[in-house]
Order: sequence, then structure tokens, then C-alpha cells
Amino acid sequence: MKKIIITLILNILVSTIYCQTNDSTSIKLTQELEKIYAREYINGFSVAIVNQDGVLYEKGFGYSNIKANKKYTNNTIQNIASISKTFIGIALLKAQELGKLNLEDPINKYLPFDVSNPHFPNEQITIRQLATHTSSIKDPSRYEKNGYILKEAENKEAKVNRNFRSPSEKMVLDEFLKNILSQDEKWYKKNNFLKIKPGAIFEYSNVAAGLAALIIEKATNQSFNKFTNEYILKPLEMFDTGWSFTEVDFSKHSKLYLNNETELAFYQLANYPDGGLITSSTDLGKYLIELIAGYSSNGKILTNESYKKLFKPYLTDKNFKERNESVYNDEYNMGVFMGISAKGQIGHTGGDPGVATHMFFNSETKIGKLLIVNTDLKKEGIKEFIDIWKKLEEYETKL
Repeated sequence: MKKIIITLILNILVSTIYCQTNDSTSIKLTQELEKIYAREYINGFSVAIVNQDGVLYEKGFGYSNIKANKKYTNNTIQNIASISKTFIGIALLKAQELGKLNLEDPINKYLPFDVSNPHFPNEQITIRQLATHTSSIKDPSRYEKNGYILKEAENKEAKVNRNFRSPSEKMVLDEFLKNILSQDEKWYKKNNFLKIKPGAIFEYSNVAAGLAALIIEKATNQSFNKFTNEYILKPLEMFDTGWSFTEVDFSKHSKLYLNNETELAFYQLANYPDGGLITSSTDLGKYLIELIAGYSSNGKILTNESYKKLFKPYLTDKNFKERNESVYNDEYNMGVFMGISAKGQIGHTGGDPGVATHMFFNSETKIGKLLIVNTDLKKEGIKEFIDIWKKLEEYETKL
């Protein structure tokens, strides 16, 4: 009995010492991040550090609404740009588990309009080529010019980007993609495709990502937002996350900023699956925890076999004209819409007007971190962003 009591006491003491050390380290990290925020090139941001067991650190800094003096917290929500594409990857593999599609299927098996590279009309594009950015589909100028849709027609106090379109010009996903990719439609051009056959070369494509989401819709007979809500967001209890302003509590949404003073008008994406997910660092942290668990064969929303496919590096040197081997380059290799760096960092980056994001986990230490920013990054803002990220990197193994 004495041995049991002593063991319990030792366990409590160790736990207490660990908690005190962890608290002290968290305080130091907060202080360091506050010093970086004090440069004020970024108006608001949130961060999280996690492992497969849970959250090690999360916090918001600065303001989500400067005029209203509203703080940016770990529960503040905003769009996260291209990190959204990783959800397409999970959804593709879930649809494959359900027997609705196969990654090796040709895309025209599911699409309501034909998509083929006019330079190689007999070469079929596959779903996996979409997911690894080797489909030969490019992002034409129309993607930028017609892809951002204003939330409101009138925006008296907020800056309207020249590419932002009126709400009256909003299109559903399949109409937007059909206009770009289907022959004889109004935005179709042969140079919307590479003069290289499908499967040969990596060419990052937002349009291809949207097309993959559309295939999920057609294969499952369920809208992409509803499918991901059922199979990803709800199981992970990401209750502050959604694909449109109507699916979230808009009162929690951050303003987005062109600089440290100028508000951007709220916008949505016509090709919403490629970058339109609205979430918080708390909710995205839950997702990152699941990705790490899945990588470690402990995930709950996909089978281990599917997770192996998600994280499998599908590309080689022959798929690139050149390869960037920097630590957090998410285009060195590709899983299923999952970036893999040359240094074993797995995740994705993102950028849209007023938005900059990073989300990665270390495949060796199984520790992940994320950063969500509500301000366009100019020269000094980029340096501030990098320094925030480096500080997370410095502390990630200390927590």
C-alpha cells in the first residue's frame, strides 16, 4: 500500500513539475510573440502548437477589428486560403472508402461536362493527377478576375480589390469551372492547359482543386460543403468552421486588412473548396491533431490505408523543372492535396487578399504548428510572419 501511495505521490509531483514548466514556457512564448506583434505590420493573428495527443499551446494576438477594439483570439474565425485544399484530399479518400470513386479514375467519368487537354486530346486526366497538381490544368487570368465575390454590394468603409466582383456575378461551382474548362464556353482557351501531357509535370492549380471537389459532389450526390461537414468537421467537433458566411457565427469573423490601417471588403470564392474554408486556430488545431494521429496510424476519420495514401509522396524529380528544398516548401512533393517538404514537414501554406496561413507537422517529432494572419503581407509584414513562425519552431519541443 505504501508503495502505491509513494508511486501516486511521485506521479503527481512529476505532473505538477511538468505543468509548472509547461506554464512557464508558454508564458515565455507568449511574451516573445507579443514582442514580435509590437512591430504592428500584422493586425491580428493566432497560433497553435499540437501533437497527436492534444494542444500544447494556442493563443491569439492583436486585433480582429481595430476600429471596434476587438481582440484577435484563438476562437476568432477567418478564411484560411489554400490550407483548405487538404480538406479536398481527405474528402477524396473518404469518398473512395465509401466506394463512390477511385483516385485512378478518369475525371470525365464523373463530370457533367468534358475536360481534356486540347494539346493531348487522347490523354485522360485522372483524379490523382488533380490531387497531385499534375493534371496539366493551369489557372487562367479569369480565375483571379472572376473568382472573388463580394459579400455585400456596397462597401463604404472597406477597400474593394480590383478583382472583387459584385454578388450578382456569383456562380455555382460547376458553372464557374465549366466556363474555364469546357470547350466553347465563354472563358475557355487552349492555353488554360499546359502544352505538356497530363501526369508529366507539377503545375499548381487552384482550378484543378475545385474540379476535384466537383467530382466529389457528382460521385456522392452531395454538395462538397455538406460532405466535408458530415465526414470531417462534425467528427472532429470543428463547430466554428464552415465554407460560407452562413455556415459560421459571423460575429466571430475577423476583419481582413490590406495594411495596418485599411480594411478589405468581405469576400467569398467562386471556387470555394480551393481556399474558402472559414475556421479558427482552435478548430484548425483539432484538424492538425487528427492529421498527426492519422500519420501515426491512430486517425479516426479515415482508415490507416487511406491515411497512407494521403501522405504518400507521389512525385519524383522528373515531375519538376526544378525543386525547392527549403524546410517548409509544400510544393517539393505531393500526397493527395497534401504538401510534403524535402525536410519532412507535411502540410500546406495559404494566401489570399488579407490572408496568410501556414500549417505543418514534423514527420519525425510528430509535432505540428499553425499560423493564421488577417493582414496582407508586404516586406516588413513578411519578416514579422517569418519571425512568428520561427519562434513557434523554437518553442515547439519545449512545451
